[in-house]
Order: sequence, then structure tokens, then C-alpha cells
Amino acid sequence: MLPAFTSLGNAWLFALLVPLIAFYFLKLKRPRVAIPSLVLWRQVLNDQRVNSPFQRFKRNLLLLLQILILALLVLAAMQPFLRREAARAHRLPVLIDVSASMGALDHARGTTRLDEVKRTLRERIDGLLPDQELCLVAFGKTAHRLTPFTNNHRELRDALDALTVEDVPSDVEEALRLAQALGRTEPFDKVLLLSDGNLPTQANFELPFQIDFQKTTPGGSNFGIVAFSARRAPGGHWQVFVQLAGSANAESTTGTLELRQEDKVIAHEDLSLTRGSSPRLAFDLAGGPGAILEARLRLNDFDSLAADDTAWLTLPATRPLAIFVPENLAGYRHALAALEDVNVFPQADAPTPAVFDLVISDHEEDMEKPARVRCAIGIIPVDVRSLVTIEGKSAQAIDWRRDSPLLQHVSLRDVVFMEQPVSTGATTDDALAQLGYEILAQGEHGPLMLDKHVGETLHIALLFHTDRSTLPFRVGFPIFVSNLVQIALHESGLSEAEAARTGVLNAGGFTPNASCSISGPANFRRTAQADELGRLSGLPAPHAGEYTITASGGSPQPVGASLLSTTETSLAAVDQLQFNDQLTVAAATAPAKSDRTLWWIIAFAAFLALLVEWWWFQRPARVV
Repeated sequence: MLPAFTSLGNAWLFALLVPLIAFYFLKLKRPRVAIPSLVLWRQVLNDQRVNSPFQRFKRNLLLLLQILILALLVLAAMQPFLRREAARAHRLPVLIDVSASMGALDHARGTTRLDEVKRTLRERIDGLLPDQELCLVAFGKTAHRLTPFTNNHRELRDALDALTVEDVPSDVEEALRLAQALGRTEPFDKVLLLSDGNLPTQANFELPFQIDFQKTTPGGSNFGIVAFSARRAPGGHWQVFVQLAGSANAESTTGTLELRQEDKVIAHEDLSLTRGSSPRLAFDLAGGPGAILEARLRLNDFDSLAADDTAWLTLPATRPLAIFVPENLAGYRHALAALEDVNVFPQADAPTPAVFDLVISDHEEDMEKPARVRCAIGIIPVDVRSLVTIEGKSAQAIDWRRDSPLLQHVSLRDVVFMEQPVSTGATTDDALAQLGYEILAQGEHGPLMLDKHVGETLHIALLFHTDRSTLPFRVGFPIFVSNLVQIALHESGLSEAEAARTGVLNAGGFTPNASCSISGPANFRRTAQADELGRLSGLPAPHAGEYTITASGGSPQPVGASLLSTTETSLAAVDQLQFNDQLTVAAATAPAKSDRTLWWIIAFAAFLALLVEWWWFQRPARVV
């Protein structure tokens, strides 16, 4: 393979050989000396023969060494390299997978997948040519650029050394979209993707460039926690569930699963795990004040990935629901009075809370109260008023969502409504769907019940007033109200609890609009402001562990974030990626060969020649 040159223009420096040789021929000047005899004339003739240009060029080693040194230095200045790729990329984005599976070890005391990728990438950085630039992009659940396009070896190495694994699933689409955005300002033809192959098989992305997908070897045997949840049982107890799973190459092992609270083991179970097993463990715990549960998996043999061995679950404190119902809705207040763990407001002898779990009202101003669930009685939502009108005619329900949590075990058959909602057009149902509404009950000429999620608040709209219907006199009305309470329990997180996953963290129970400081694993620090319901949402949580949220004037509140990803725990590696238009990109396990620079080898050879030339010049003269 013949070398190529990146600075071929420096070849003009070979012209320096001309003055070097010319000065060498002209440097010898013989002085005129009177001699007493002609016996030495033979020596003079020999001297003339030696000083002829070709004879002198042939016999003088110093001149040859100096020519060699100059030639080597000129070659080094021309930046020679060995071309090892079919097409050289002058500008190359490098997408580095930093998802949780990249932290897997290949064997005990081995290296992580990310360390293997770093080693390969350092070799490419060291071999960068002067006209080549790299842009480093790290991606897990999200993607972020580490460096701009640069040839600065130190900047690239520093960014690479600072890169760490994030305990999140991988999303290669985010990285490809970021690369596409970079290409709009600094065009390129190819992208280098470095990963362990634990990626989604299908990517919803149209490739505007080529992808060089380099896959490192997968990690070793692994078992981990993939689900952690709890459900409130009758009597206030919690049923806690923990799901385990393993990798495809998992080896049989034994161990223990511990449930811990405040660093104390409150329950445990011995395990015997085999390849393909995914046991689901159940524990029964007493209710009470809120607590943070930690599930910790301890195996007796090698386990490749540590991030999925621990998970955290926040159990909410047992408390009654805060429900607002105006006093004119006596039927609702009467039905709620028969339910346990419910506080109905307003109350004459109790202050009204700032935030409710459920608001049921027929007054529009009450729909502005902060609540997890708002149920409007006989009120048409503002954005629906152009689609539905109310006529003073009797109506009946012709269909309803029996699988809806609100209408479970509730029959609307033969219920008479003295108000008839009427759709204003034939496309009303489609228009409601575009607005985000779901029709729960349909009347003869229009919808009767709607629901819609706005952020984390559920809005339920009964377009008829229940006092002007026969529903309160039916057996299903108390069930309907009970369903409303169950929905409020679920939306408030009081009936079920599920471990929060890493990536984005949400928390609640703070003073509305309070300023909060958040600290967590790996020196995580952040400040945020709670919303009007006292909730924090969208907090980044790149690492599994326990985060502490402190609101201004409040006490610290711990919140856990866990990996809980079957895909990451499986360490499964794909052999190809499928893109739009049936385009596939196959993975290569052998690292791609990059161009190899030769200038430093040639420069070192010039230095060695200089040492030889110096030694030859300084050697002692031989005495004849």
C-alpha cells in the first residue's frame, strides 16, 4: 500500500538540497605554500582527483548523511500517511453509546464496554491527520454534543476521559437527529456509531448519511431487577412486587433479594436463578407513614451489570383523600360520607386545604382549584362549546365505555337525562379527539361524558347535570362516586406505587410554587420550582440512586430513581439496525482501520541520522 501525503505542497523544500551540495563543493580552499621539493606532487594530483565533484560526492559520508537528514525532514513536512480506508472522512461525527449496558463487565475484574470503546477511539484520535476533524456526541436516553468538530487532540481526549456511563436505556434516534442537525451547518458524509449493540432494532429515521456501526463485545452473565411496584391492599397494607430477569448468556447462580428501609433489612428471600428465569417476588408490608423502600439483589457469583441490582420505591403515606364538593351537590356529599378515608370540604370546623385530590362541582370557578382530578357537573368545557350545545329535551344514553374506570359496574341503561347535549356538526367526534377528549358516554344526538388529561390533571366533564337526571336514584350512582374516588386515589398515587425510572424524575407533595434544590448520585446538583400543585416534573436523573429534594423552608424529601429496563438487563446485542425505506446497517465487530500517519516515524529516522552524523564528525582521527 503506497503512502499518500496531506501537505504535498511542502515538496518544494527538496530544493534546499541544491545549496547544500553547492556549498559543500565550494567550501574547500587550498592555501598557496612554498615547498622545498617536488616529491609531493603526486599527492597534489591525488588531491585534485578527490576534489572533483563526483569523486568527492562519492567518498564523503558527512555529505551523504546531511542529504539524508534533509530529505527525511522534507518528507516528514509533507505529512505522509498510509491510506487504510476506501474514502477518507475529513469531518466525522462519533456517536458514543453511554447507556446502562455500556457499564457491563466482560468478566470479573474486567473492563466496561465504555472503556473498550474509549480505547478504540483514543487510537483514532492519535491517528488524526491535520485535515481531519472529529465531533464527539454521547447518547443514552438523550443525546448531547461533547465537542465541536475539531482536530485538537487534547480537547478530544479530555472530553473522552470525562465520559461516564448513564443508568438509562439507549435511544439512537436522538443521537441521529442531533447528528443530522450538525450536518446542516458543517456537512459530512458518514457517521461513526460506537456501541455494544444494545439498541432498538428499528429506528424511525431516514438516513441522510452513511453509518459505520462498530459493535464492541457484549458483557458477561447478568441478572437484575426489572420491575418494582406496590399496591395498597384492604386494611391499609401494601403488597410489594419485585420482578427479576437475566441476560441471554446468564449462568445459573444463587443469591438473596433484600427489602431495606432506612438501611435495615425488613424482608428477604433466598433465590436460585437459572438461564431464562424471571421470578416475580411478593412481600406484604404494613401501611403507615411514607417510606423509601430499597430492593437489593445480592448474587453469589459474577454479575456483569451493577446498575440493575438495586431499585428504589417510594410508598406514599396513608392519608384520607381531600375532596371538594359544594354543599348544593348533596347527593355526592351523601355518597362520599359512606366511604372510608375521605375528607369532604368545605367543612365548618376545618380549614380548606390549598390542594385537593378531587374537585366535584357545578360551578365554573371551582374548576380553577388545584386538584389531581376535576369533575365538572353540567358544565361544557370552554373549548367544546362550539361543538356541543344543550337543549331542554329528555335524552338517553345509547352507548358508554364499560371498560372505563369511571363507568365500571355502572349501567346507564334507562337513565333519563332532562338535558340533551347536541353535536353541532357531523364531525364533532373527530374534533373532540383532536382536542384530546375521549367520549365516555354517547347520547342520541351528542356526547354525555368526556374526559381529558391536561398535564398531570384529569378533567372529567358531565355535559348534563346529575340533579336533572334519574342517575342519583339508581343503584349505580354510589358506584359511580366510588369510581371517582378510586380514580383520584390512582391519580394522587395513594392506591398504587411504581418505582421511578432513571432519565426523568417527577415528585410531588411540596408547597405550591416553592423553590427546591435537588442533589443526587455522582455529585448531581440542580434547582427547580414546584408548580401550583406542589409538583416537580422533568428533572433529569441520569444515574440510579437516591435523590434528595429540599423545598425552601421544608425538610429534605428522598426520592429514588432506578434503571428497571428489561432491555438493558438482557445485554442483548443486535447485528443490524433497520431504518426507514427498508434500509439496514450491519454491525462490524472488528474496529475500523483509520489512516496511519508516518511523519513521526520519518522524523525519528532523521534524528537517528543526525546522531550518526554528529558521531562521525566528532570521532577521533586515526593516526597512520
